[in-house]
Amino acid sequence: MRRFLIPLCLPLCLAVSACMPVAPSDTATRAAASVESVSGLPAMKSFSTPRPTAPVVSNSDLARDFLDLSFTLESGRSLPAFTRFEGPITLRVAGSPPPSLAPDLNRLIHRLRTEARIDITQVQGPAANITLVAIPRAEIRRHLPQAACFVVPNVSSLKEYLSARRSAVVSWARVTRREKVAIFLPADAAPQEVRDCLHEEIAQALGPLNDLYRLADSVFNDDNVHTVLTGFDMTVLRAYYDPALRSGMSRRDVADRLPAILAQVNPAGAGQPVRRLPRTPRVWIDAIQKALGPGATPAERRTAAAEALNVATAMGWSDHRRGFSHYAMGRILQGVSAEDAQDQFVLAQRYFAASPNTQLHQAYVASQLAAYAINDNRPEDALYLLGQHLDTAARHENAALLATLMLLRAEALDLSGRVAEGRQVRLDSLGWARYGFGSDWAVRAKLREIGSLNPLKGG
Repeated sequence: MRRFLIPLCLPLCLAVSACMPVAPSDTATRAAASVESVSGLPAMKSFSTPRPTAPVVSNSDLARDFLDLSFTLESGRSLPAFTRFEGPITLRVAGSPPPSLAPDLNRLIHRLRTEARIDITQVQGPAANITLVAIPRAEIRRHLPQAACFVVPNVSSLKEYLSARRSAVVSWARVTRREKVAIFLPADAAPQEVRDCLHEEIAQALGPLNDLYRLADSVFNDDNVHTVLTGFDMTVLRAYYDPALRSGMSRRDVADRLPAILAQVNPAGAGQPVRRLPRTPRVWIDAIQKALGPGATPAERRTAAAEALNVATAMGWSDHRRGFSHYAMGRILQGVSAEDAQDQFVLAQRYFAASPNTQLHQAYVASQLAAYAINDNRPEDALYLLGQHLDTAARHENAALLATLMLLRAEALDLSGRVAEGRQVRLDSLGWARYGFGSDWAVRAKLREIGSLNPLKGG
């Protein structure tokens, strides 16, 4: 489930909406952006050719990850058997989908067919294995207030879901073989939000229902860093639909077959060193969710962030979860002490830089540190910090992050006297901002937010 955490790509402590996980039942969701006509702004840009990279993971670690993703729900509840669709899979769209949905869905289906080698096809008829139901965001929040989108088994419409929502019919723990699934998407969200929902919810409809914080290079992670399916995710899904597996298998049955499967789908994994990252304790997960989620007071957030950092330190972590602990503390401290917050972001960057598969994490932190540099009238430092991360954001198809980094670069160029260059970068960013943030007011608000960092503009 993709859950709401405080958005990662926004600079300083500007007012933004927060995203956060809930402690779910057995419904997989993606936590909660409107697409309206944008006048006076450049045309919306979108990504064309995907650029996923092959996973760099040992098959021993991948087997462990596969089993933990496949036999546990996010709530911690164990699943008794392996389940998936058997045979060709059909998918249809219902409701009132936004214009951006069709091209993004076509690209995703192509990737699933070519990278994960899943036999999935979009159909136009009244029934399909997977039904994408595009409904107003307010309707989703009426039923699951903290979700942007969600996936439910054994139904194909909102009416069916509402009739069965309090019964075992829609419990993933009761599914023995996947036959029919509904995915509820926000029809009026920003294009990137809709696209992100497509990737995560279709992936969960097809495969694993769990999320693991220890996965740095995956959408199956509640830190919300990755927004489109990665090479790791496609490898997991390819293994999920290997002919050697079938619905009803026990964890032991699947474990026995995984070595041969992974040797085929991830041959490079045989030569990779085993990392065997420790499990993420529930106390750390709960602390992170309280620190970055809704409902807590500022004091409670600071206490929770400190607890998460203490747990990470006590566990001796040096991986991306330690970096994320410092990042969370930095976000919480922004409204208290800018200096202390900046120190936490520096520590976060240090741990991310020392961990594999964290280029996107580093891009998020760079946006924070560059914002401080601009606000302190250090344009060259900001330009250095932003550096390679523009390509990172583009490669991971994160238009919101890419637009943010470009707008920061534009302000840094202005500060350094390269005004014409800054103006062009700012103009180029707006097409990505329209895809990432959606509405006219949201794009202009982002312009004002980042422009306010510039000391020459009275920020």
